[in-house]
Amino acid sequence: MADTKIRVGFIGAGKNTRLHHIPKLKAQPGVELTAVANRTKESGERVAKEFGIARVHGDWRDVVSAKDIDAVCIGTWPYMHCEITLAALAAGKHVLCEARMAMNAAEGRLMLDAARRVPDRIAQLVPAPHTLEVDSALTRLVSDGSIGEVLAVEIHAMQQPRFVDPAEPLHWRQNVTLSGHNIMNMGIWYEAMLRWLGPARRVMALGKVAVPRRRDEAGLLHDVKVPDHVEIIANLARGALARLRFSAISVFGPPDEAWIFGSDGTLRLEAAARKVWMGRRGDKALAEVPIPVEQRVGWRVEEEFVNAIRGREKITRTSFEDGVCYMEFTDSVTKSMQDGRAVEVAGL
Repeated sequence: MADTKIRVGFIGAGKNTRLHHIPKLKAQPGVELTAVANRTKESGERVAKEFGIARVHGDWRDVVSAKDIDAVCIGTWPYMHCEITLAALAAGKHVLCEARMAMNAAEGRLMLDAARRVPDRIAQLVPAPHTLEVDSALTRLVSDGSIGEVLAVEIHAMQQPRFVDPAEPLHWRQNVTLSGHNIMNMGIWYEAMLRWLGPARRVMALGKVAVPRRRDEAGLLHDVKVPDHVEIIANLARGALARLRFSAISVFGPPDEAWIFGSDGTLRLEAAARKVWMGRRGDKALAEVPIPVEQRVGWRVEEEFVNAIRGREKITRTSFEDGVCYMEFTDSVTKSMQDGRAVEVAGL
């Protein structure tokens, strides 16, 4: 399929799909936007008109089964990711699936198994975007001994923090039936940490739900089971101890950042500025690490997907294997909060 046309169908056209996937796939040479199915046919028609998508379906299954579609981009909430992925791969389609791979690790493993059964089909997850430009630098500085042995890690990140409003309607991220075990932006930060430091092997977690019950858009009352603030202590497989905090209620709290403390040096990631700082034994303060422009790869999800389909490169951001790793972590964090004990994190 090196030079042939790639015909893409979209299932779910939310904010990220409209901002990134649709226009950036459209910009790839030889890519045709063939069909879309959104939550309603009316919303699908609006998206099709805006982006020039040829056809609108009222049922996502029609996109998956269509003979004139080669690849499917899944932009739904996590509760549909597994079902659509399994159907699409079984129908011989390539799959680009939005982040938060699935509801839980069991679904993630079903998706991975399905992808492995059709190795000639590309299966890609949308990667954690916030550290893409600095990942290579952080990975290099950890692996080349610049800071010695990694001893401890601290990450704190906010998810659109706000003061508590009990009248605010239930967001899909707070609805466990739509989001599963995914908690705020924990999964994308853990995915990034995997790139630099490898997986966690044991976690202990506590969570706080600020408003125990909320009404959805239809006025129905739901128990809120996804925490608004979570604190995690983790043992990493390579021996370091990690302390991770994710919060939607830490208004005026510190900015998103990661610290990596080694036996001979310290690294700091300033997330919003996409900057890395380092101080080594003998230094008096941290200094910014220069990162060459060519190493600041950044977002190229759609280009990578298309190139992989055409056999020009392999998927690195992000594989289904990595997705299962972060889903195993989310499962373990959830179980630890529920059981009040430390939980082992399963590996692949």
